[in-house]
Amino acid sequence: MESLEQLHARLLARFPGAEITVIENPAPTAQHSLLLPLALARDIAFFLRDDPALLLDYCSNVTGVDWPEKEITETTKTTVPDPAGGAPTVVEEKTKRIEPGKLEVVYHLFSIAVKQGPVIIRMRTGDRTNQVTVPSLTPVWRSCEFQEREVFDLFGVVFAGHPDLRRILMWDEFKDHPMRKDYVEPDDYEWEPTPHGAVLEKARQHYPAVAPADAAFPGAPPSATATATPPSPPQP
Repeated sequence: MESLEQLHARLLARFPGAEITVIENPAPTAQHSLLLPLALARDIAFFLRDDPALLLDYCSNVTGVDWPEKEITETTKTTVPDPAGGAPTVVEEKTKRIEPGKLEVVYHLFSIAVKQGPVIIRMRTGDRTNQVTVPSLTPVWRSCEFQEREVFDLFGVVFAGHPDLRRILMWDEFKDHPMRKDYVEPDDYEWEPTPHGAVLEKARQHYPAVAPADAAFPGAPPSATATATPPSPPQP
């Protein structure tokens, strides 16, 4: 199979002017990937599937990545000459900038026909709040359907053109997306049939205190703070 650099060059020849970027992976596996522009992502996907030299006919995995907003410090070094003719001085100037957050979808592609792969492709959203739509690749690889729904459910990426885009792990009324790095789990576990332990203590914050303490949660085991009533002494 051709190298990722060769594939990158061939894609640029096939799609002139497209912003297709090689993303290097510094891990020992060195599974580098291609970042695709959203406007051409589906056309490129069809090319990867149908090109006779590639025949990437199987998508084995679709996953999401959350990149929250972060502050980046950049250092600039400037050489300042000495007016007296001495050695120049190197002055460092540090500036900070905010890199906007984004969501990412990663696809691992293989060819069953010619037994090669993986080729890894990526798409990124514009941000993490308003621009979270990417094209669905389910029309290209049917195996993407459930996995794109997982990314939609857990990360909040919206897949345009998906045939059945709805939550697959969480229920429809569930708020937020549990795989985002800034996700905070709720402390109201009213849906928990028998809350206990730490879950019970969190849930108590949302219900009025009653006596005995565990009466508000039928079926729950007694809390560690519950006071047991001592047995009556035997009567003579």
